[in-house]
Amino acid sequence: MVLIAACIFAKSGKALVARQFVNDMTRARLEGLLDAFPKLIGNEKEAATRQHTFVETDSVRYVYHPLDNIYVVLVTTKNSNILEDLETLRLFSRVIPEYCRSNDEKEILAHDFDLIFAFDEVVTLGYRESVNLAQIRTFTEMDSHEERVFMQIKEAQEKAAKQAMAEKAKELKRAQKEALSRGLKPSYQSSTGISSSTPSAAAVSEPVAPRPAAPKGPIGGGKALKLGGKTTNEDDFLNTLRQQGQSIAPVEKASLSGGPSSLTAPVSSAPRVKREAVHVRTDEKINARVSRDGGLESGEVVATVSLSVATPDLNNVAIQMSDAATISGVQLQVHPNLDKKEWQTSSILKVKPNGKPYPVNSDVGILKWKQVLAEEDQLPISLNCWPQESSDGVQVNIEYTLQREDITLQNVRIVIPLPTATSPIVGECEGAYEYMKTKNVIVWSMPVIDTSNPSGSLEFSVPNGHADHFFPVSVAFSSQNLFVPITVQEVSSGSGPVVYSLETNFNSDHFEIV
Repeated sequence: MVLIAACIFAKSGKALVARQFVNDMTRARLEGLLDAFPKLIGNEKEAATRQHTFVETDSVRYVYHPLDNIYVVLVTTKNSNILEDLETLRLFSRVIPEYCRSNDEKEILAHDFDLIFAFDEVVTLGYRESVNLAQIRTFTEMDSHEERVFMQIKEAQEKAAKQAMAEKAKELKRAQKEALSRGLKPSYQSSTGISSSTPSAAAVSEPVAPRPAAPKGPIGGGKALKLGGKTTNEDDFLNTLRQQGQSIAPVEKASLSGGPSSLTAPVSSAPRVKREAVHVRTDEKINARVSRDGGLESGEVVATVSLSVATPDLNNVAIQMSDAATISGVQLQVHPNLDKKEWQTSSILKVKPNGKPYPVNSDVGILKWKQVLAEEDQLPISLNCWPQESSDGVQVNIEYTLQREDITLQNVRIVIPLPTATSPIVGECEGAYEYMKTKNVIVWSMPVIDTSNPSGSLEFSVPNGHADHFFPVSVAFSSQNLFVPITVQEVSSGSGPVVYSLETNFNSDHFEIV
C-alpha cells in the first residue's frame, strides 16, 4: 500500500488541507491530482450517502469519506490494498474531531497545522504506521522530559541567585550602619575583593552629624540568613538528577524548611490550555484509605465543573455533557440557577428561563459529582507493601499495579516511612528513588504510569525495625484523564456552536495504605 497524499476538501470542491507523503512527485503533479477530484465525483448525491466511496483514474485511486461539510480523501496508487486504505481512512476521519470542534471550513483552517502533524504520525513515506488515536495524541503533544528538567534547574538557579543578591545587599547595608555608628566611612568593596576606583555619586561622603556612642558589638540579633544552605526538596531533586546522569552546576540557596506533607502534595500535570472565550474546567480529586492486608477502608471521588465566559454575549451558553445516566454510583448535583429538567432529559447545562446569566470573567461552578468507592479494585492504582522481618533486618518489597488502563498517571510519588536512624539499601527499583534523611522516608517516583508500564516494584532492606515502621504509605499523582468520564460534548448559543476550551485535572488528595 502506497499513500500519495491525504486531503480535506470542502463540499464546494476547495482543498482545505493537503499532506503529501511521497518525495518523487512534483508540486504541479499533486495540484493536478487535487484539482481533478471535485470533477470526478461531480454532483453525485449518492456520494454523500455511502459510508466509504472511491473513484479511479488511469494512474491513481481516490478513496474518500463524506463527513458533514467536508470530504476526507486519500490519494493512493491503483495497486494498493483497498481494505487497508479504508481502515486508514477511518483513522484519518477520527483524527479530525480530536483537533477541530466542528467540521466547517473555518475550524479546519484554524487547526490546519495540528491536522498535518497528526497525519504525519499516521503515514510515513507512503506507508501506514501501527498507531492508534491515543498514541497520535501523545506524539503530537511533544512533551519533553529534558525540557522540564532544564526549566526546573534554571528556575532553581535563578531563585538561588536572587536570594544571594538580597542577602548580600543586607550584609552591605548592615556593614554600612556599623561603620557609621563608629564614625568611620562606609566601605563599598564587594565580597569578591574587587572595588571600583572610579569616583561616583555613591562614593562621595557628606558631613555626618554627631551621633551618640553606640556599643561596639554587632547590631541586631545576629540571626541573618545563612548563605550556602539548601532547601531540602530542591537539594534532593538536584541530587536525583545528578544520579540519573544530568550535568548540574552547584548553586547556592537560602535555607528553607519544608514539612513531610509537601512530598505528597498534588502536582498538576495538565499543560497550559489556550483559553477561548468559553472555558470549561473540571477538577477531580480522589481520597482513599486502604488496609495493608487488603481491602478498601474508605474511598470517594469528588469533582467540580466550572465555567468562565469572556464576553456578555456568551453568558447564556448551553453545555452538552456526555450521558451520565450510564455511570452507576455517581451522585450528581447541578447549580440551582440551571435548568434541572433540561439536565435530566438531555444532559444539557443551561440557565433557567428568565434566570440569572453567568458572570463575565469569573469561574462559576455549574456541576458537581461524588462517587463513593466500595472496593479496592475501583482504585486507579493499587499498592502491595510487604515488609519481611529477619535476623539481618527487614526486607521490604512494594509493588504497584495500574488498575484503570484508560487513565494515565503522571508525577507519581510513593512515600514510604523508615525506622529512625536507618539508611535503606535498595536492591531493585523500577523508576527512581530518593532517600530523604532529614524526613526519614524513601520516595519512589515515576514520571508516567500507563499501559506501557502497568506494574513495577521497589525492593530495599534496612538493618533494623519492624513492619509497622513502614506504614502509612502515601501516594500522590496527577492525570488529565477523569476518573468519572463525564465530559463536555459541545457548547452552543442561540446562534449555533461556540468555540470553547477544555481543561481536566484528576489528582490524589489523600491516598494512603495504613
